[in-house]
Amino acid sequence: MSSKFYVTTPIYYVNDKPHIGHAYTTILADCLARYHRTAGDEVFFLTGLDEHGQKVQQAAEKRGMSPQAHCDDLAPRFTDLWKKLGIQYDDFVRTTQDRHKKIVQAALQKVYDNGDVYEAEYEGWYSVAEERFITDTEKESGQFRDVQRLKEKNYFFKMSKYQKKLIEYIETHPEFIQPQHRKNEILGFLRQPLGDLCISRPKSRLSWGIEIPFAKDYVTYVWFDALINYISIPGWGSDEKKFKKWWPANVHLIGKDILTTHCVYWPTMLFSLGLPLPKTVFAHGWWLIGETKMSKSLGNVINPLDLVDKYGEDAVRYYLMRDMVLGDDANFTLENFIHRYNSDLANDFGNLLNRVSGLLNKHFEGCIPESFVSEKLIHTTHEVGRRLWQEAQIHINSFKIHEAIKTIMSLVQVANSSLEKEAPWKLIKEGNKAAAGHCLYTAAEALRLSAVALNPIMPGKTKIVLDVLGAEGTGLKWGELKSGTKLKLHEALFPRIEVEKK
Repeated sequence: MSSKFYVTTPIYYVNDKPHIGHAYTTILADCLARYHRTAGDEVFFLTGLDEHGQKVQQAAEKRGMSPQAHCDDLAPRFTDLWKKLGIQYDDFVRTTQDRHKKIVQAALQKVYDNGDVYEAEYEGWYSVAEERFITDTEKESGQFRDVQRLKEKNYFFKMSKYQKKLIEYIETHPEFIQPQHRKNEILGFLRQPLGDLCISRPKSRLSWGIEIPFAKDYVTYVWFDALINYISIPGWGSDEKKFKKWWPANVHLIGKDILTTHCVYWPTMLFSLGLPLPKTVFAHGWWLIGETKMSKSLGNVINPLDLVDKYGEDAVRYYLMRDMVLGDDANFTLENFIHRYNSDLANDFGNLLNRVSGLLNKHFEGCIPESFVSEKLIHTTHEVGRRLWQEAQIHINSFKIHEAIKTIMSLVQVANSSLEKEAPWKLIKEGNKAAAGHCLYTAAEALRLSAVALNPIMPGKTKIVLDVLGAEGTGLKWGELKSGTKLKLHEALFPRIEVEKK
């Protein structure tokens, strides 16, 4: 029986130009979705754009455009990139869509009717960049830009009402916030008094937002709006059958910089709405340049399109998934990328295809040879392949994607080593063509199995491998490669990147 898997990314701010951080989270979600589809699960993968707020309004005014036209103009930067990166999402939400706005208003009304909203005058420091009020301590930290003093009436959500309940939930659900150190961070935050959340902005200051149903002169705070997408799109308030199927989400994938909004704001909102919490919120680290976070203001943001155009989307997907330990920061350098590309993709995976197809074309008329059972099979790739896939699945379910890839690639390395050790070209010279055929069948089947297992990571290149082997549509069971199949011609899968010596 299949089960369901609902995965989300944050909805990205439409004003941002998509960079390697956006690409990483979305590729990660896509890989998880593809792995679960391979395992036979029903999958719902949601991503999208956050299009409301003061910064959007200001940017539109500078361009002499309406906010909606501004958003419509910028949104394709994301959808085009996701297409180029091979992202197969099931739905793409934009917070300016009516289907979302109606549900935000319904959620606001329900929270209000529950007695969890009150009106009050508030004076404090407001960060335009972050679009929220900040404390004196936060202001003094110097980490917030465009800070101004504001005094105004607003509506507040009684977040503090649910502080104790949230602490108890986190402590009794160890899988809720991952990795562990992020859980500890939130529990530390919740040991301090939890204030209430300002969920409105007066239209006199900000008109670009979703109107609050019980206060027509106000629009909704952008985070209360954005977080609701996780339930608005799978059907809360519009399609209860669909919503019951998909909610709660299996995992919200987020960057560590939005941990508080997802692990404090969001669960308290869900408590008020009477809805179950997502099973897991997983906060990954940042991609760094040296020891510095990528930042537009520092000018060190890497454009994924530049890498894709030069090296292909599969190489970029592979590197990002292989070189970040989920939960930790990772350091991006072009040197690291090229090293990973040459060692894993050119020398190992691509080379195995070249060797297998080259030897089969030379000695077996380009056809998959017969395999036979021998004692060698017990301790070679046959058993290794089955065991490694099981290990990879355990890693995937534990959000250790890098370990899953490492495990699958060890099958490729075993196959290459077996070719070196058994030397089928020598066996043919010695007149033992049957043994050589078995050796090459085993290597080809290891290649096929690794291509199927790596398909969620590199859907384009692995499809080429399976097409060359005549094995499209095959699965993870050993022995699905059919003897007698004629190989198709192919170019080098991953041409080696030559680096100029300094």
